[in-house]
Amino acid sequence: MRELTYYIGVTLDGFIAGPDDEVDFYPLTPAFEETLGTELADIQPTHVRAGRGGADAPVTRFDTVIMGRRTYEPALQHGITDPYAQLRTLVCSTTLADPSEPNVEIVRTDPIRRVQELKAEDGLGIYLAGGAGLAGVLLDEIDRLIVKKYPVIAGDGIPMTRHGFAPALFALEEVRSFDNGCVVLSYSRP
Repeated sequence: MRELTYYIGVTLDGFIAGPDDEVDFYPLTPAFEETLGTELADIQPTHVRAGRGGADAPVTRFDTVIMGRRTYEPALQHGITDPYAQLRTLVCSTTLADPSEPNVEIVRTDPIRRVQELKAEDGLGIYLAGGAGLAGVLLDEIDRLIVKKYPVIAGDGIPMTRHGFAPALFALEEVRSFDNGCVVLSYSRP
């Protein structure tokens, strides 16, 4: 069965972005970007893959991405209707117009059921790109977490997930630290 992996960057106080979706405060270094860009090349946006010379490289870990409307909209604002052309793309939204892209599916009904259907299919992993609301809805379906914990306190912003009180236990598998002070934590369901 395919797994759903939530790969996300967070501040020390648990925010994925500022109150107005800011993410430009995360400290990045070339070494950090190179390492994660190489290891997780499948989930780099198409223009990033092209810039790294891997636009036509086959995917090896993920073949599907699922995201909420707010995660998808920044690409649309730049005229990009298929930001992950190397992946099958699902956008969960009841209000978004269909972008008429053969590789992009708008999920208008139950995202939990749709993810369960995806998991039952043959294929590689499923990448949950965000956001907080969708991650909260799909929390019970998330099999793995890859959390980039940045050495920043934001004070306010968008949390990693939005849901009612419902503790969910994950088992730590790996911890790696990088030159920018970021720690990448990998977890799985126990």
